[in-house]
Amino acid sequence: MGYDPFMNWIDCPEIERNPQKVSGSMIFRGTRVPVAALFENLEDGATVNQFLEWFPGVTKSQVEVVLEYAAASLAESAK
Repeated sequence: MGYDPFMNWIDCPEIERNPQKVSGSMIFRGTRVPVAALFENLEDGATVNQFLEWFPGVTKSQVEVVLEYAAASLAESAK
């Protein structure tokens, strides 16, 4: 997934970035799980349910919001 300058990922309500957590990586809000882990696992063939099992601090709602945000970002960059 490419970076879309029109959408700021930090505006996604389920993501936070804090230099004190996970070296400032974008993480799921209230966790230490990098958002990149979701996309890496999906790319490797994992399902959302598997990801949630492997990262129990992340909720299904958080994953859904992040995936919707990613879809909107891709749609915006395709314009």
